[in-house]
Amino acid sequence: MSAPPELPEIVTRAFDVSRRAGYVSFCRNETGRLLAALAATREGTMAEFGTGCGVGTAWLRSGLRGPQTRILTAELDPALAEAAAEIFDDDTQVEVLAADWATMLDRGPFSLLFLDSGKPSASSPDKVVELLDDGGIVVLDDFTPCQSWPPIFDGRVDTLREEWLSDDRFAAVEVLVAPDTSALIATKR
Repeated sequence: MSAPPELPEIVTRAFDVSRRAGYVSFCRNETGRLLAALAATREGTMAEFGTGCGVGTAWLRSGLRGPQTRILTAELDPALAEAAAEIFDDDTQVEVLAADWATMLDRGPFSLLFLDSGKPSASSPDKVVELLDDGGIVVLDDFTPCQSWPPIFDGRVDTLREEWLSDDRFAAVEVLVAPDTSALIATKR
């Protein structure tokens, strides 16, 4: 992947907070650059379910274009949510909630929604379709690239990936962001 080695200042701050919190499970830079590029195409309210220490949110924030666009992000672990909130203390466009993502259901619709593929039951198209604006984008990361159909992971059909790529309510694609990881991008029709 060709990309400048410099990171946006907000992302650097998020990495520092993550290190201090001992949290190492965060959005990769390749996925982050994708999030920033997609965020730059959006207006309204974006959301992230599963903030961790805020690295993914920082990447989204680095792409925002305009003072009316907002990011709402939820993290179930109160200590991680507090660490993430530290990054955005003085930022009126980002709100970090120490809560389950279900508490954000009445805060949509969202123009972009960043989800963790690690929780398939919460990440299915049926769970999020009503949370999106028409034309809203869903991004799911942390997939292992697969060239077969149906998609296979760990010797089994990857039902989450199969659901997203075959749901007629979305135009969806799997994008290789690095040799060992891919993301799904789905746009609500």
